[in-house]
Amino acid sequence: MTLHVGLVLVAFCLFLWVGSADGVVAETGPAGPSVTIDASKTGEPISKYIYGQFIEHLGRCIYGGIWAEMIEDRKFFYPVGDKESPWKPVGGAVVTMVREGAYVGQHTPEVRLSGDGSPAGLAHAGLGLIKDREYVGRILLAGDPQAAPVHVSLVWGPGPDDRRSVTIERIAASYEKSPLRFKAGADTEDGRLEIVSRGKGAFRVGTVSLMPADNVRGMRADTLTLLKELNAPVYRWPGGNFVSGYNWKDGIGEPDRRPPKKNPAWKGVEHNDFGIDEFMVFCRELNTEPLVVVNSGLGDVPLAVDKLQYANGSTDTPMGRLRAENGHPEPYKVTWWGIGNEMYGNWQLGHMPLAKYVQKHNAFAAAMRKVDPSIKLIAVGSVGPWSTQMLKDCADHMDLISEHFYCGAQKDLVVHVRQIPGNVRRIANAHRSYRSTIDSLKGKDIRIAMDEWNYWYGPDLYGEIGTRYFLKDALGVAAGFNEYSRNSDIIFMANYAQTVNVIGAIKTSKTAAAFETTGLVLKLYRHHFGVLPVAVGGQAEPLDVAAAWTPDRKALTLSVVNPTKETRRVTLDVKGTSLTGEGTLWRIAGSDPMAYNEPGKPPAVRIEELPCRGITDRLEVPPISVSLYSLTVR
Repeated sequence: MTLHVGLVLVAFCLFLWVGSADGVVAETGPAGPSVTIDASKTGEPISKYIYGQFIEHLGRCIYGGIWAEMIEDRKFFYPVGDKESPWKPVGGAVVTMVREGAYVGQHTPEVRLSGDGSPAGLAHAGLGLIKDREYVGRILLAGDPQAAPVHVSLVWGPGPDDRRSVTIERIAASYEKSPLRFKAGADTEDGRLEIVSRGKGAFRVGTVSLMPADNVRGMRADTLTLLKELNAPVYRWPGGNFVSGYNWKDGIGEPDRRPPKKNPAWKGVEHNDFGIDEFMVFCRELNTEPLVVVNSGLGDVPLAVDKLQYANGSTDTPMGRLRAENGHPEPYKVTWWGIGNEMYGNWQLGHMPLAKYVQKHNAFAAAMRKVDPSIKLIAVGSVGPWSTQMLKDCADHMDLISEHFYCGAQKDLVVHVRQIPGNVRRIANAHRSYRSTIDSLKGKDIRIAMDEWNYWYGPDLYGEIGTRYFLKDALGVAAGFNEYSRNSDIIFMANYAQTVNVIGAIKTSKTAAAFETTGLVLKLYRHHFGVLPVAVGGQAEPLDVAAAWTPDRKALTLSVVNPTKETRRVTLDVKGTSLTGEGTLWRIAGSDPMAYNEPGKPPAVRIEELPCRGITDRLEVPPISVSLYSLTVR
C-alpha cells in the first residue's frame, strides 16, 4: 500500500494557479464544490481540550503499550504452568504455589530442586529483544541457603552462548531484592528469561521485573516519543468500564507489594503497577493535564474523597501525608474529575436506575467539592432520558456533562466518513435543545465533554480490542474535528478513545511503536488547525470543509476532507480578508482507503508537508485525502 503522492501531488500544491496571463486555470478535474469563507464572521474559540486522549486499564493500552514492563505476569497471579501463565517449569523442577507467606497476592511460586545438580527453575518466553539493547530489572528471592546460587539468564537463541546471566550467590529465608542487567546479543520476538538453580532444597520467587534500560520512569521510550508528538492537552484515566470496579488504593505504595488482581471489567490481570502516582508522572512527562475518574459504580463516596485528597491534599491531611510517604510530597493539583463512567448501561458494574443514580452523583459531587472547591466535575451523560434527567436534577453539581459514541464500518466510503461528524452534530444539537427546554439550565453554561469517541470495528490484532485503523478512518476523524470546530459553542472537551493499542491512535509491537492513520490526524489538527472558527458556506459536498484563524490572525487555516475516489476542484470565495496566495499544505492521502501503518515497518500513510503558492480562489484536492492549508493573509 502506497500513498498517492509524488509529482501529481506536488504539482497540485505548488502550481494550482498556473495558467494563461489572464489567470485561467486548466481543467484537470470535474467541476466541483464551491466554498464561501467569511473570515469576518467568527465563532467561539475552539477549546484546546477537544484534542484530549483517553487511557484505560484494558488490553495493551497501558501494560504492553505505555508501560515498559516486559514480564506479563511478574507477580504470579496465575500458577506457574497454568495455561494462562507465561511462566513454565524448567528442567526437573517441581513448582508449587504456596499461600502461606506469599510475597504478594494470593500465592508465590516455590521451586523444589532435585538436588542431583541438574538445572531446575522456571522461565518466561515470548520476550521481544533488540540486539545490543540493554535491559534492566530486579528479582526478589527467598529460600534455603543451599539453593544458591541462582542464575537469572536472558536468552535469545538455542546455542550455549545465546544468553547473558546474572548470578545471585546468596539466598536468605526472607526475601531479598537483586538487580538485573543484560545486553541482548540478537534480535528476537521470542526471548526468554530463565531463573534456574543447580542447588538443593527450594527457593521462592516473589516478583520479577524486566524493562528496556531506556525506559522513562517506567514508560516505553518509543511510545512516549509519539505521545509527545501527539501533544494532547488532557488525558482521561483510569476508565472506562474498568473504573467501576477499581480500588485506586491497590495501585499505590511499593510496586512489588501491590496486589495483582483480575481486571474487573475486561480480560486479563490488573498488575497495579500503574496507579495514580504513575499516571501523574506520565502527565508531567507529556506536559498534559490529568482528568481523573472516580468509581461511582461499586465504589462509594469515601473512596472517591480519599482519592481526591490523595491527589490534591496537603501533607496535613491523612491522604496527602500518605502521598508524601509514597514519595510525592507536593499536591498534584488535579482540576478535572469525572464522576463515574457510563452508569446508564447495564454492562457497567454498579449500574442502577437513573432516579437512584442522580442522588449518588450529587452526593459524590458535594463531598468532593467540600474537600476541594476548585475542582471541575464531569457528570455521566447519554443523549436522551439519561442526560435530560441528569441535567434536571444535577445541574448544580457538574461543570461538564460526558457523552460517548462509537461508529462501525460502512461499505460506502462517504457514508463511513460522515458517521463521525454526524454523531458530533447529533449530540451537540440535542444539548442545544436541552438548554431551551430544561429550566435548571437557565443561567448555566454546562458544555459537553465527549470523553469517548472513535470508530470501533474489526479483529483484535493488537491485544484485546486492539483494532486496526485505515486511511478511511483517518478521513472520518478529520471530518469529526471539522465538526467539533463548528460546535465550539457547546463542546468543550473531547477525548479520543483510546490512545495506545486499544482502539488506539498508536500501535505497538514488542519492540516498536507507530502512529495509526487516525493518530496522524490527531497530531495534524492539534499542531496546525486554527483556534478561532470562521463561517464556511456554499456547496461543499461531498467534501467536508472547515476554516479557522490562527491565534495571531496572520494565517487562515482551511481543512478539506475528500471522502471520494475522485480529484475535486474547489472554487473559493474568501471574504473578510485577503489571501496572499502563499502558505503551507499538510496532506494525508492515498489511493487505497484501506491503507494502514504497522509498527516496525515503513509507514504506508504519512503526513506530507509542502509549500503552496498562488492559492486565492481555487484549489484541487486529490481523492481519499485530508488537506490542511495554512494560508497567509495581507
